[in-house]
This record gives sequence, C-alpha cells and structure tokens, in this order.
Amino acid sequence: MTSAGSLNAPAPTDQGTAELSAAPERSAAAGRAAQLFEESFGYAPDGVWSAPGRVNIIGEHVDYQDGLCLPMAISHRCFAAAARTPTNRLRLRSAQDETVLDIDARELSAEAVTGWPAYVAGVLWALRSRISGASTRGMDIMIDGQVPLGAGLSSSAALECAAAEAIEDLLTLGTGPLDRVRAAITAETDFAGASTGGLDQSASVLSREGHALFLDCRDFSTRPVPWDLASQDLALLITDTRAEHSHVDGEYTARRADSERAAQALGVPTLRDVDPGELEQLLACIDDEVVRRRARHVITEIQRVREFDALLAAGPVREHVEELGALLNASHHSLREDYEVTVPQLDLAVDSAREAGAHGARMTGGGFGGSTIALVEATQAQAVAAEIAAAFAAQGFETPVFFLALPSEGAGQDR
Repeated sequence: MTSAGSLNAPAPTDQGTAELSAAPERSAAAGRAAQLFEESFGYAPDGVWSAPGRVNIIGEHVDYQDGLCLPMAISHRCFAAAARTPTNRLRLRSAQDETVLDIDARELSAEAVTGWPAYVAGVLWALRSRISGASTRGMDIMIDGQVPLGAGLSSSAALECAAAEAIEDLLTLGTGPLDRVRAAITAETDFAGASTGGLDQSASVLSREGHALFLDCRDFSTRPVPWDLASQDLALLITDTRAEHSHVDGEYTARRADSERAAQALGVPTLRDVDPGELEQLLACIDDEVVRRRARHVITEIQRVREFDALLAAGPVREHVEELGALLNASHHSLREDYEVTVPQLDLAVDSAREAGAHGARMTGGGFGGSTIALVEATQAQAVAAEIAAAFAAQGFETPVFFLALPSEGAGQDR
C-alpha cells in the first residue's frame, strides 16, 4: 500500500548544505491548492481547508501505556481544496501523486480503496453514520501536501484531518473537534490499515498557535500549554536524519509487548499506574533485564512529561530553558539506552546539536530513523544545523534536512 507520505512535498536533496527549509506561506499555499483544484476539475472549489503536521516535544513510546505526551503542531500543513457535488461520487486528486480515485461514496470499503486515497476516503467512511441516507455525499477534493516527506512529522494525520475539516463543512455533519480526531484515527487504523495511537491526530486538530498540547493518553483529554518560542528568541530545530527505517513494525510490536509484560509483572493495568518514587524497588521485581529497562523508560518518560509541564506552568520557557533542555537530553538517553529505538544518525544529530550549543535535544517519533529536535537560540539555529551537517558528512551519512518549528494552529478552513 502506498503510504500517505507520498502526498507530501519531497525533502530537499542538496548535498553538503545546512539550509533551513521553511513552510510555504499559508495563504499562498491555500491559493495554490485552489488553483490546482480548478485546473483538475474545471471549476472553482467551495473552499480550502488545511491541517498541520506535528512534532512530539517529549513523551515518547508511552501512549500505549496510558502515558502523557506533549506534542505541538508545526507550520508545515496539508491543504485540501474541495467542493460538494450533486452526486454520490467521491473524486480525489493529488498535486504530488498521480494516483486518483473516482468511486461511489456509498460503496466505500477498505478493500476498494488503497494507497493515499484511503486516508481521505477513510475519513468519509468513518463519518458515514452521521450522513443522512437521503443526502448526497459526493465531493471533489484536491490534496496539496506540504508536510515534509518521510521525516516522521505525521503527514498522514495532516492529510486525514484536513479532509475531516473539509467533509464537515461541505456536508454540515455537526461534528466537534474530538469527533474529527476520532474519525481520523479510525480512518488510519481501520480503513487505511496503518497503526496510530491518536497523538498525531489530536495535535493536528486541537493545537493552538504559541502552545504545545498536553495529552493524557488514558482518556485523551487535552489542554493547551504555553510554548511561545518566537517571542523569547528560541526555536525548535528539526533534523530529518533521512536514515532508512528498518524493522520498524516488528521492533515497535516488540517494545509494546515488553511494556505489557512489565505492567503484568508489576501487577498494574499499565505502567502509568506505577509510582515513580518507588521505581527502583519495583523494577527489582522484574526478572527479565530487557523488560526491566523497557519499564524504566516508560515510567521515567511519563514523569519527565509531568516535570516539563510543571516548568512551563511556572513561567516562560526562557526562565526554565536549561531545565527543559536537561529533560529533553534525559529523554533521548532513555530512548537510546533503555528502549533501544535510536540509530547512529539519530544519536549523532543529538550529540552534535548539544555540542553546537543547543539547550537540549532528543529523537522524536517512533525511532529507528526519522527526526530529532533541538531547543536552540533562534539566532544559532543555522549554526547548529551546520554543525550537524558537518558531522554527518564526516561519518559518510546522507545529508540531513533541517526545518524550524514554531508551535502553530490546528486544522481549519483557509479560504
């Protein structure tokens, strides 16, 4: 099955450079999507909707143990220009992929739709119970993805959530933000056949500009957390290491199974229920050394999210930047040593960023490839990126790609 990533703008391929890739200006990108729609379908769209990619600041590999996470939306977005039609046909096109879909929307099924269209059609399928049987559900949609390809920034969630916004407004279904989050999750897991815990979709829909999103994976409650980097001359540097993912599915499954064995050994429903103050005493109850290390990561990572959240609540990021950076560093160490989900490129990007003056850095996402983040002075972002690029060149690794991330607004209509 073609991944949703094929819908997004390809990463730059310049070798030997450390240029920071900026997201296209939002209104201009919406205008481009509308123009592409008209060129493809022969008439103007009813509107353009978009949803952002995301990066997880801290709280990795804890969602399946009812943990706590702190993601944020980024400025790179997926755009959906769309119009309702007086038919029951769903027609999908993409600016980045030649695959098209033209299907009776009443006959949607996971077997009938594959590739990137499944991530859009699946949202309509997930919302089917809200659509009156007498109502037409036909629509034309043009997708223009601007979330960097293959960087682990959740292009699939951005695609699903942009589609959910368009479908809600075109069909007037009366869904709320949480309904659209659930529909996007269902589309990815039950229709497209991919795995998701819901963090990505929650961040894409519910995030606010200048804020991170505190997410409780036990009940999926959320709240905005002040994270206004721009006003404090700080930035989050994303490094797409371009390391090829290997054995990701099997390793992910193994880590999840290890964490479940740890919870069972400790006699708790999930590792979220473990008191971190009794950590070492409890870990001694786990005979398997590997399972013990997996448990240590999950329990301490959840606690790091609590501490990160408390620091942000206590005052501006600038006042606590060193403590926040230390938590990012500790998270990466735990992911490398206890959870063993890093690869040499991820470790090199983190170590190089710290040596170049970053306040803190860590891998972000599922690991085994993908991206890192570094909390840096805004004026030093270019220099930090250059140091990372030089370190990669010295090791003979593929040239990484860099993005600056500022906390952005969640999904909505653009025009």
